[in-house]
Amino acid sequence: MIKNLFLLILSSYFLYSCTSQKKEADLIIHNAVIYTVDSSFSVKQAMAIKDGKIIETGSNEQILNSYSAKETNDVAGKTIFPGFIDAHCHFLNYGLGLQKVDLVGTRSFGEVVQSVKDFMVKTDKTPRPSTNGQVEWIEGRGWDQNDWEVKEYPTKEKFDSLFPNTPLILKRIDGHAALANSAALKIAGLDNNTKINGGELIKDAKGNLTGILIDNAVDLVTSKIPIPTNEKYFNALLAAQENCIAMGLTTVDDAGLMKFEIDAIDELHKAGKLKMRVYAMLSDSAPNYKYYLEKGPYKTERLNVCSFKFYADGALGSRGACLLSAYEDKKVWKGFLLNTQKHFEEGAKLMYQKGFQMNTHCIGDSASRLILYIYNLAPKVAFDNSGTIQKQVMEEMRWRIEHSQVTNINDFKLYKGVIPSIQPTHATSDMYWAGERLGKEREKGAYAYKDLLKAAGLVALGTDFPVEDISPFKTFYAAVFRKDGKGFPKGGYQMENALTREETIKGMTIWAAYSNFEEKEKGSLEKGKFADFIILDTDLMKCNEDQVLQTQVLKTYINGEVVFKR
Repeated sequence: MIKNLFLLILSSYFLYSCTSQKKEADLIIHNAVIYTVDSSFSVKQAMAIKDGKIIETGSNEQILNSYSAKETNDVAGKTIFPGFIDAHCHFLNYGLGLQKVDLVGTRSFGEVVQSVKDFMVKTDKTPRPSTNGQVEWIEGRGWDQNDWEVKEYPTKEKFDSLFPNTPLILKRIDGHAALANSAALKIAGLDNNTKINGGELIKDAKGNLTGILIDNAVDLVTSKIPIPTNEKYFNALLAAQENCIAMGLTTVDDAGLMKFEIDAIDELHKAGKLKMRVYAMLSDSAPNYKYYLEKGPYKTERLNVCSFKFYADGALGSRGACLLSAYEDKKVWKGFLLNTQKHFEEGAKLMYQKGFQMNTHCIGDSASRLILYIYNLAPKVAFDNSGTIQKQVMEEMRWRIEHSQVTNINDFKLYKGVIPSIQPTHATSDMYWAGERLGKEREKGAYAYKDLLKAAGLVALGTDFPVEDISPFKTFYAAVFRKDGKGFPKGGYQMENALTREETIKGMTIWAAYSNFEEKEKGSLEKGKFADFIILDTDLMKCNEDQVLQTQVLKTYINGEVVFKR
């Protein structure tokens, strides 16, 4: 009896001793396939998390024997990746767009008209003055004339008859062209005699406005739309978050925001309602300069404001991209820059002096060449120094070319130290007509993601949603297999520029984090970094091609907290 009691006490002592030696964690994940995306792309089985950060990764035995936690989660062999980062999107505008007419996928102008009618009935938006006395606008986005049987821009007459007194603007899928009715044009003060720099008002054979606006002309109209209330912004941000976290996104790079929009994001972050981390690019705009160039970059755990977004040119689909030689399907047209060369040179000098990152939208090869030369000269021009700019200086600046869509074969070398921020689904959306716009020879330098990777050493991947779908799995599929959601083309589009699976995952995680100056806190699952990760039902590194687009997110974690669960 005494002997048994002694053994019981002894065993209890050893059990307590072993338990007490374990380090405390909040959460242990084990029995998993964890792609850490560290420098060796190592795969682990388990990880321990405390206070929203990873404290260790390792084998099941290593983690379970070293840590005790309030919650231990056996994921039964499921796959885990770092939370995906969309390196170029329009998060706030996507959320606002959920409250507007969705025209994505319309196959004719007739479908566009019907979609607007249906929206007005569904939302009971009978044209009427708003509470502040201003007329409410009808807004929509997503049409693409290249998807129609008749591949021509529509005109405003139909909407003039339907809504003669209500302003309407319907943006093309890329946002660089729009259709406005006469009521909207009148509010904006646009007529047959209006001249536009960095944009175009399309006219008919008689010289009358058709309602089609290109690039800066779009801004002249949208600038007259009343600014949404804070409540509308909050609803938009939370709606966008709900859809994005369900897709495994934990950080979004919102490309082009005003201070009051960033303030809304910051307020929701501080209230604990917006979990999504946001890298916010400031729009190239006087109010933003006035505040941020005096105050400097702004950083919290969930918000990073350290860059300005410039626009060099427009979109290829609307022929607003600035090309070195004429469009193949419009022989007298090269597109145009959206601002002067002097504006970009002065902007680069200012960004360098004030310590801000410069991210420039470049679609055409002429726009890219100009901005790449300006980037490479910026440090020298800023301080009137002589001598060659070293690659290391450019790497420290981490300036980005957003889209890098068409590059002249002689210009890839200019990407040393510059980050290409690219969207693989643009290639698989545009491939049906890109050759007609560019010609087959020039098309070889378009959507050239492998060539860009070789030149720059890394690429940051995104979607540009709502221009494309928010799904990172479509990004992965388009980058690796170079096909669209229908599996077209059978052999893949320009496969010499496909990325490997590992390169693609890096582009969606650690390289995207690097492009944001955030690689020390996210982008891989390593000790000391935020516990932002996703659990998938499919192993993207090993699955068959036809399984990629069927992949589902089972759970999304941000800061060690479950923010989505299927």
